[in-house]
Amino acid sequence: MAKKREGGGRSRTQQAARFLGVSVLAGAVLAGIALPAAGALGLAAKTSVEGFDDIPANLRTPPLSQRTTILDADGGQIASVYSRDRTVVGLKDMSPYVQQAIVAIEDARYYQHGAIDLKGIARALNKNAQSGGVAQGASTLTQQYVKNVFIEEAGDDPDKVAQATQQTLGRKVKELKYAIKLEEKLGKRKILQNYLNITFFGEQAYGVEAAAERYFSKHAKDLSLEESALLAGIVQSPTRYDPVNHPEAATARRNTVLRRMADLKDITRAQADAAAARPIKLKISRPRNGCITATDGAGFFCDYVREVLLNDKAFGATREIRSKRWMQGGLTIRTTLDPQTQKAIQASLSKHVYEDDPVAGAAAVVQPGTGKILGMGQSRPYGFGTNQTQINLSVDRRMGGGAGYQPGSTFKPIVAAAALEQGISPYQEYSSPFRMAYPKPVQTCTGEWSGGGTLQNEDPKEVGPYAMKEATAKSVNTYYVQLISDMGICPAVTMARKMGLQRADGKPLVQVPSMALGVQEMSPLTMATAYATFANEGTYCSPVAIASITDAQGRALNVPKTSCREAMSKKSADTVNALLKGVVEDGTGKQAGLKGRDSAGKTGTTDSRYAAWFVGYTPNAAGAVWVGDPRHQRQMYDITIGGVPHDKVYGADTPGPIWRDLMSGALSGRPAPALPTVPIDDPKGAGGDGDQGTPKPDRQPNKPAKPGKKPGGGWHIPGFPDFLGGGNGGW
Repeated sequence: MAKKREGGGRSRTQQAARFLGVSVLAGAVLAGIALPAAGALGLAAKTSVEGFDDIPANLRTPPLSQRTTILDADGGQIASVYSRDRTVVGLKDMSPYVQQAIVAIEDARYYQHGAIDLKGIARALNKNAQSGGVAQGASTLTQQYVKNVFIEEAGDDPDKVAQATQQTLGRKVKELKYAIKLEEKLGKRKILQNYLNITFFGEQAYGVEAAAERYFSKHAKDLSLEESALLAGIVQSPTRYDPVNHPEAATARRNTVLRRMADLKDITRAQADAAAARPIKLKISRPRNGCITATDGAGFFCDYVREVLLNDKAFGATREIRSKRWMQGGLTIRTTLDPQTQKAIQASLSKHVYEDDPVAGAAAVVQPGTGKILGMGQSRPYGFGTNQTQINLSVDRRMGGGAGYQPGSTFKPIVAAAALEQGISPYQEYSSPFRMAYPKPVQTCTGEWSGGGTLQNEDPKEVGPYAMKEATAKSVNTYYVQLISDMGICPAVTMARKMGLQRADGKPLVQVPSMALGVQEMSPLTMATAYATFANEGTYCSPVAIASITDAQGRALNVPKTSCREAMSKKSADTVNALLKGVVEDGTGKQAGLKGRDSAGKTGTTDSRYAAWFVGYTPNAAGAVWVGDPRHQRQMYDITIGGVPHDKVYGADTPGPIWRDLMSGALSGRPAPALPTVPIDDPKGAGGDGDQGTPKPDRQPNKPAKPGKKPGGGWHIPGFPDFLGGGNGGW
């Protein structure tokens, strides 16, 4: 019995196919296909009919691309992003007028025929015979929907779009078979709903909901009769009947739709005449698509969210899969962006660094313990114009940033943390001369470094001996090079990795003593996240930008979570807190100090002043501020930034005040907990034994440079700018 039913079905399909093939070829009307002489026509018919059974029965309908909405942590919209502006709605959310209008003008017998309109074919055949050409087609609304599915599946690939719209008999036969199956599977109302959601209405609007918003700034369910007729008339030729650019043609087409609706008794003749007498009244909502529409400088954060979706395997095993998901859209992405923090970042940057200054500024703020990115901004606006950019100066290259910037002395606390974890006392003293040669050899993770070169401090008066607190407060270069040379480079590299520090270009850290001075390029987000480790009692948490995602059906998607790990003991973290509180209270970072709340941080100014930094934190926020030339060409000597002239820029006098103002705004009205610290003023404090840290004789870390040795005769790391003795790092 099963075989009989199967065979009977096949027989009926073959009969339908033969009739279909003959009808298609005889009329040549399905989409205006012009066929050659009769002999070729007969051959084409035979071939098409024989291939009909080979066409898959089920049409694979890809999810319709829709707009993705990106929200901040409070639910406010940051931006709307889409490859095609579309919002899918059901028939109940479409005006009955627009449903009637589209059927009336595109397929008046839609509810009377099946997937193929035989009367329509005959009518078109007769019309075309009379005209001697292709004057009329006979594609049903269902067939048009199938064609639109092919176009949607092609996406933005021009070759695939050409294939989806090519005027060939084979494609038309394939289109017809799918139409037959869809009528059986979905029914008329569902097909009509799908058609109204997929169709292009011009002006970047796909689907009737987007069209209603674009032309009338209202929802599709609220469309009036004349508005519905106007939209239905656009479909045949979105360019010719565009009411924005061709209002007269659009009006005439609208009135044609109204007359057709009256002919079909959808409306009365009086209704049609009254609607036709009214002029078109548009209320245009211009497309606002993409991160460029974000306010408060959040365009770069918006771009970062996109990069997370494209790079994180939580959203698909391959980049192709992840890209397709992003292009498909329909997502509601709730992010970690705190609007108060974001406003404060942008206000401070705009105040202190003008967008047309010769250098730029960037800042990123994260929440200790959660890794949440609370804000991200820069002085040069997001865009394509003069003094604008789409490069995110706050992040690594793989996430849409550049090659990064030398962090200078803001790297010194990482070396201090590594030393403390190695059991070196904060009371460890080094001779810390003004100028010295790099000690050698120095142990690395894989061997020894035996390079050369010299380094010096910023101020000739900075001459030791110093212990760690004073050396950190004054940012003494020679102290930290002696320290890293004494303990070896590998502990510092290991600590940097534990704290999530990496070069912005993705390359491994170069193991040289000058790394203590911050000569390897990093991004503000990387530095802010690392410093959050100190505020979080020594536990590092990776940065996250996305709190939740729901798809177009409201289903929650898995999102990447922060990954936390212990980078150092609480005791070491608390000791660094004490060191860095000293920086903002009595050291180089006093201009960054916050009133009424505990804070800690470190200044940094690189060789030749290509970059200046302040990185700091409170228990509830950690932030990094960078100022410099993204191209690494403009030195910050004799320069005016934000209307303030500078003989030379320091991390203290430009990034420091930016950090102070943005953190004050971000934390206004919020709790002010105390930073846990270990007292280190008393040699018996910090749990230490008062050991002054006599250097190991075989390393000779406090051996000064030879008399008469000129600075600048040092060595060069490939890819780094030349500098004194491998880098003065900054102050």
